[in-house]
Amino acid sequence: MPRKEILKETRRLTEPFVVTNGKGFRLKDFDPRETRGLIEKGEAAQLLERGVRWLAEEQDMLYAQDRWSVLLVFQAMDAAGKDSTIKHVMSGINPQGCYVSSFKVPSKEELEHDFLWRYVKRLPERGCIGIFNRSYYEEVLVVRVHQDILAHQMLPPELVSERIWDERLTEIANFEDYLTRQGTVVLKFFLHVSKEEQKKRFLERLDQPDKNWKFSPSDIHERQYWDDYMAAFEEAIRATASKRAPWFVVPADNKWFTRLVVAAAIVETLERLDLHYPRVDAQKKVGLATARTALLQEKKQGAPSARTRKA
Repeated sequence: MPRKEILKETRRLTEPFVVTNGKGFRLKDFDPRETRGLIEKGEAAQLLERGVRWLAEEQDMLYAQDRWSVLLVFQAMDAAGKDSTIKHVMSGINPQGCYVSSFKVPSKEELEHDFLWRYVKRLPERGCIGIFNRSYYEEVLVVRVHQDILAHQMLPPELVSERIWDERLTEIANFEDYLTRQGTVVLKFFLHVSKEEQKKRFLERLDQPDKNWKFSPSDIHERQYWDDYMAAFEEAIRATASKRAPWFVVPADNKWFTRLVVAAAIVETLERLDLHYPRVDAQKKVGLATARTALLQEKKQGAPSARTRKA
């Protein structure tokens, strides 16, 4: 299939889920069960395989060109499939140019700095893809839902006002705008899983011994705050969605579809960058020709004989 036709397919997959303007955004307008008419997992697997190959090609040029960097942000409720999506979509990527950062509870050193500090340290360098498995958005999600966490962030009391969440969202939006103007492509994925599907996956973790390790009692505790989290996600997307740093609200009840949409979004974005391998100028070509001649002459001369080596 021609490349242009493939791009049309990817746009058909991603267009309904991309948010570039948060005005009027409502999470309830997005169905976690959506599959865009795809019902065959086999078909989806073939499309994903094609996307993974294409992504590998784009990443190779991204690394060689050494001009752009890419930041992929993944946010979701527990059991939405962040880890498996990253694993499958990035399966063809050269590890040399890609790394994943998972952010847990901040350390004492991290609490001594501003809330963006520890994330800035893990930003991808030029030519590389950086993946944030959870991110600075936790500061307006879990911290907003559990506001007692603010007490441990050592902020001066007079700065912890009712406007702190609006302020942080504005700072995040400005931060992402800054990154895009420095050559970092920012794509944000909210894996939108339903509460019913999350329950099903939690039960699988409890019932299947090989999945027991994935379960934590805190998972059940956090389900009590489901509506609070949905409100926080909605507000975060509404305040930070932009053309430069779009959100993708990806249906996550069917993991095979989730992976397909994420792969399509990344490929489509990299394709728009018009990546290419560094072009060789005339002077460089002369050097390459000289090197080729030297290698061919070396082959004609052959390896030294055993007698010569002993001497």
